[in-house]
Formats: sequence, structure tokens, C-alpha cells
Amino acid sequence: MLDRIVLCVDDEAILLMAAKHALRTRLGDGYRYETALDAASALELIEECIADGHSVTAVVSDWMMPGMRGDEFLRKVRERHPAICLILLTGYADRSAVQILERDIGLAAIFQKPCSMAALADVIKVAATA
Repeated sequence: MLDRIVLCVDDEAILLMAAKHALRTRLGDGYRYETALDAASALELIEECIADGHSVTAVVSDWMMPGMRGDEFLRKVRERHPAICLILLTGYADRSAVQILERDIGLAAIFQKPCSMAALADVIKVAATA
């Protein structure tokens, strides 16, 4: 069976570790959990996973990251892989910018940090069954 991958992207390693642990606790072993500290690494990881025959179910991204912000990153993911569930986590994004992003690429969810990991896991479960 092909792995269903959940990718979390944030420039804070401790948040990635916490998210990975919380999602694994809530979603279980039916997924592979990957992390990336920046958008460029995440884009490479997505391409590698897909080239290896795996299914990237969801990408959970922070907004404020060095190099490439989350909105630009999520736009690139949507252009290259329209079926991936995209989820934005933010503590700093401008509300109007988030609304524009949501309108343009159809985010599955937008969560303010800190967010409920149970609610995040629920969105990913729905995406996995769609």
C-alpha cells in the first residue's frame, strides 16, 4: 500500500515535532508524517514522495517563514498538485491576505496558532477519504 503522507512545514523545529507527535497520536499509523523547516525543502520533499509513488494527502503550512512565505508556498503546491489538501496555520497573517489566498487556491482550513490538533486531524481525515 502506498503511504499517505501528511507534511507539516514551519520554521520552528519544536512546533514541527509537537505537530508530528500530536497528529500521529490522533491519526494513527495509517499515515507517514514528514516535516520541513522551509518551503523550498517542502517542495522538494513533495516531488520526491510523489516520484516514489506515495500520496501526499495534506500539507499543513505556517504563514511566516524565511525565504518563501506560506502563501507563496501553498500557491506553488496548488499549481503543481491540485488534489493535495492545503491547510494554513498562522499567528501573524493579515486577515485580508488570508482571505485572498483562500479564495484563490481553496484552502481546506485555516487555523490560528495555537490550534486544536483534534480539529486539524479531523480536516486531514476528511481529505484522506475524499
